[in-house]
Amino acid sequence: MVTVNMAIELNAAADKAWSLIGGYNDLPNWHPALKKSELSENDSVRTLFLVGGGEVVDKLLIHNDNERTCSYAIVDSPLPVADYSAELKVIEQGSDKSTVEWSAEFNADGAPESEAIGIIEGIFQAGFDTLKDKFGG
Repeated sequence: MVTVNMAIELNAAADKAWSLIGGYNDLPNWHPALKKSELSENDSVRTLFLVGGGEVVDKLLIHNDNERTCSYAIVDSPLPVADYSAELKVIEQGSDKSTVEWSAEFNADGAPESEAIGIIEGIFQAGFDTLKDKFGG
């Protein structure tokens, strides 16, 4: 298993940051690679529609607004990964600052491990860049 851990500090209170990114269906609201998201199976499965075409289907594992954390596992995807699970969380760093952490564990599948890691890091960074543009950091 490979692990990717990334974080960004934002100039926003944790609750404010979580209000944008915390909903399981909210990823297209702040990630530039996503066109839209649709929920199914009692809102526990989401299909993410990619801007350039293609879909990622994942299953909600944990969602906790009090702890500002959401975990999910990819069920089907064009990404070169298998056994993928991830966690997104927001940590309070004072009244007007927060840290967003995004981490994933997976096996490379269909590409060298270094390439799969680079793709996941690029996905995380694109989302972080949008958050930094919105909130500063």
